[in-house]
Amino acid sequence: MTTAPLPRQPADPSATPADRVPLWGPEFAADPHAVYARLRDYGACAPVELAPGVNATLVTSYRAALDVLHDTETYSRDPRVWQDTVPADSPVLPMMMWRPNALFNDGETHARYRQAISDCLSLIEPHELRDVTHRAADTLIQTFAADGRVDLVGQYAAALPLLVFNDIFGLPDAHGPGMVSAMGRMFDAASPEDAGSALVEIERYLRDLVALKERMRGQDVTSWLLDHPVGLTADEVVVQLLTATAAGYAPMSSLISTVLSRMLSDPRYYRTISSGALTSGDAIAEVLWNDPPLANYSVHYPRRDVDLHGTWIPRHTPVVISYTAANTAPADLPPGPRSDSGAHLAFAAGPHACPAKQPAVLIAGTAIDRLTGWLCDVEIAVPYDQLTWRPGPFHRSLTALPARFTPIAPDQKGTSPWTVSPPSPARAPGRPGTAPRSAPRDARHDG
Repeated sequence: MTTAPLPRQPADPSATPADRVPLWGPEFAADPHAVYARLRDYGACAPVELAPGVNATLVTSYRAALDVLHDTETYSRDPRVWQDTVPADSPVLPMMMWRPNALFNDGETHARYRQAISDCLSLIEPHELRDVTHRAADTLIQTFAADGRVDLVGQYAAALPLLVFNDIFGLPDAHGPGMVSAMGRMFDAASPEDAGSALVEIERYLRDLVALKERMRGQDVTSWLLDHPVGLTADEVVVQLLTATAAGYAPMSSLISTVLSRMLSDPRYYRTISSGALTSGDAIAEVLWNDPPLANYSVHYPRRDVDLHGTWIPRHTPVVISYTAANTAPADLPPGPRSDSGAHLAFAAGPHACPAKQPAVLIAGTAIDRLTGWLCDVEIAVPYDQLTWRPGPFHRSLTALPARFTPIAPDQKGTSPWTVSPPSPARAPGRPGTAPRSAPRDARHDG
């Protein structure tokens, strides 16, 4: 259904109805599905607050979500008109402000950035990405395997994606811990100033990396971006790397920890190495359908006043897609069983769909299987309903996931995480704009 302007004056976009629902408080973090159920009473769209004083329209209908995601004539991804109306210290600006990348641009500009990042991601061979993830997992498991206890968020899921990015971007190994520390400070900052300081440090790492690769190319994403036919400048390459890091870090960390929380608390998935009827792939599919790590995003801005499935939306105001609400609206979904090959919206859809869907699932599945393979009796250390979730409108993320297991030590007999990780492989040569025959097809065309 295509949206169209209505022949009447738009509602005041600055108005805050008494029934506008906040997505930033403890109630939403504790039970978002109950909030989505209440929001569906409004219809396909609902009035929400993303932060105090920051109003938006949340799309909770699967069909309406697809209409917005595919309609580039009516909706723009460029936030700059809206951005000028928001205080500079608003907590949602880091996720919504304009940047020169594929997320926040339209048309030829979007296509240029997207082609570069999609082509370069497609040059990563799946078997090499799996080996990189194995090494990152083993490196982290070595730090806590002898303890018998671990926080699988802070000590594993939060660090693993950055170690993988560090490798595929071509950042020297010595910089890995610094990137992990800086990214953690940015997402857990107590103030905007702390977050800004961490972001400056991350940008410095990436600028130093780009400067290094300008002098000496390698078989890595940074070098491929520099050589891509669309002709990115060094500054544009830094922005694309920063975008890939920020966009991939929190969702992948959350996917790994959320799936582990399901598997370690649900006997259908995992109890011991020899039991559990369903696999990590099944658990990933269930989470992507029912509790995707990026719960609400794909922010669009109507180019004109529109009627979206019966809801009046003024131009240049944020329209946020609720992947979770749309995925879990039974009457609004296509028929048939839900599976990983189904049409969930966890990676969005349309021209701005995530270009890293297959690599993300591969990394998450490999990290989960590696952990449960080494720590075969790992179990959650608290009841599932006592786990707590980070507040905020966009991410669905655990604050911690305490677990226990039988300790293993470096000097024990047999194989261990200390003895089996292979050395870093030499990547197969490739050039931007072409992809190896075995490169993931979706990585070239989605996102």
